[in-house]
Amino acid sequence: MNDVLRQAPLFAGLDDAAATALRAAMHEIRLRRGDALFHEGDIGDELYVVIDGKVKMGRTSSDGRENLLSVLGPGQMFGELSVFDPGPRSSTVTAVTDTTLLVLGQDQLMTWLTGRPEVSRNLLHQLASRLRALNEAVADLVFSDVPGRVAKALLDLARRFGRPADGGIHVHHDLTQEELAQLVGASRETVNKALADFAHRGWIRLEQRAVVILDVERLSNRAR
Repeated sequence: MNDVLRQAPLFAGLDDAAATALRAAMHEIRLRRGDALFHEGDIGDELYVVIDGKVKMGRTSSDGRENLLSVLGPGQMFGELSVFDPGPRSSTVTAVTDTTLLVLGQDQLMTWLTGRPEVSRNLLHQLASRLRALNEAVADLVFSDVPGRVAKALLDLARRFGRPADGGIHVHHDLTQEELAQLVGASRETVNKALADFAHRGWIRLEQRAVVILDVERLSNRAR
């Protein structure tokens, strides 16, 4: 668990004693696949670190359409915005797999930040990275076609969840076809067509809730 925590921005740079003390201030919760941690509009002021498993962050439009904002795995953190600005949650978070999380409340975090500027800097960097990713996602929706967005999403999933295997990178993303389409911001039919084209070209191999990337260079070129 300590190795996973070291990946989270909140723990980066802390010595062992400080990391142990911060871990002691957090409590653990477990979710089963499909369980919602919280819903868009819920009031909350807690920060979460994924220890094991995956969660998805999504929003629902007024007409019922769903958009998947992100998929997060071990060592990744979310909910930090509500710690600094308590209020309605901006998304719904649901377990993609059985998941273990560590939770830190606003009071505990603010107490911890006192006299620790390095932790504050890490959190600000996390917020800046989240904003940069959001800006990039908006630009992709405007300027990139669906196959380009699919290629980029696969590479991002590979960067975070990929493992070397079978002459390529095995990415067990655990997403359904519908969830992958929601992540890209397109219809399932259009995304499936792009995936089938990539597979036909020999760039990827499709598996159940997974993909093996066989040609990173060509997929990267298509993502540009």
